[in-house]
Amino acid sequence: MNPIKILRNGLLEENPIFVQAIGMCPTLAVTTSAINGLGMGIASTMVLTFSNLVISLLRNFIPATVRIPAFVVVISTFVTIVQFLLQAYLPSLNAALGIFIPLIVVNCIILARAEAFASKNNVVASALDGIGMGLGFTSALFIIGCVRELIGAGSLFDIAILPEFFPRTIIMILPPGAFITLGALMAGLNALKAKQPSKSREGGSCKHC
Repeated sequence: MNPIKILRNGLLEENPIFVQAIGMCPTLAVTTSAINGLGMGIASTMVLTFSNLVISLLRNFIPATVRIPAFVVVISTFVTIVQFLLQAYLPSLNAALGIFIPLIVVNCIILARAEAFASKNNVVASALDGIGMGLGFTSALFIIGCVRELIGAGSLFDIAILPEFFPRTIIMILPPGAFITLGALMAGLNALKAKQPSKSREGGSCKHC
């Protein structure tokens, strides 16, 4: 399997947020700022990559009847490691993300990739799938966090960007702002995708002319 295609799949074709619309709880809850979205995305990427790798290594030894509990044990192990690292080196980020770090264990993105990909493919492909899906998840959370923080607070990474006279739309950093931002971004991406086939047809017709 083409490594570039596996990575591209998670970033674009099957982006967990903008295409598959899974893992919505952390997406809507923690993206009040760019740093929170980036932190949650990186934490999830680490868990996804290493759990995919280990599950792929053990796929021939895990009985089918207990595969889901076994996957959860592997995933929870890496979630615990990630949480310990955050507590030790980034306590403020750990406090900001709160309960959503332990809840990575039941994030449907991670369990779905373990079941659909890692349990059926080799170690290298599974690790690449974890990285690709993780980067797709991280980029989506980061973009949503940037939009919400910029419009709602006029800043990025707690650094003032917009001038004082620019009105702050507080609703963007409140729960409704998450739905508004996600909906607007998904609509924009779908509109861009809808235009792509028409462009290829126009190019084809010009070629025949």
